[in-house]
Amino acid sequence: QVQLVESGGGLVQAGDSLRLSCAASGRTFSTYFVGWFRQAPGKEREFVARISPSGGITFYGNVVKGRFTISRDNAKNTMYLQMSSLKPEDTAVYYCAAGNRIGEYNYWGQGTQVTVSS
Repeated sequence: QVQLVESGGGLVQAGDSLRLSCAASGRTFSTYFVGWFRQAPGKEREFVARISPSGGITFYGNVVKGRFTISRDNAKNTMYLQMSSLKPEDTAVYYCAAGNRIGEYNYWGQGTQVTVSS
């Protein structure tokens, strides 16, 4: 089992950058597929990015491809989401998640709010 805690959200202006972190508890973090999702008010949860256990394979949702970068540091039990060229439509609560298989997320953080002003 793993517990996840996001941090790094905040209020920024369009065009700014922001880095989110997701700290995981437990000694097996390096075995999990982990990813980022987001949910804007009144909208369904949306996939943002995912990364393989070793960090060697990444995959992005079309709306963030080229602007966001996912990474992980297994030695620190932490995953990151570097967000650049932020747009107002990126405003959402961002969640990190972990699971044992691609596309299967059993553990979720509490979320961190990102607000991008125009």
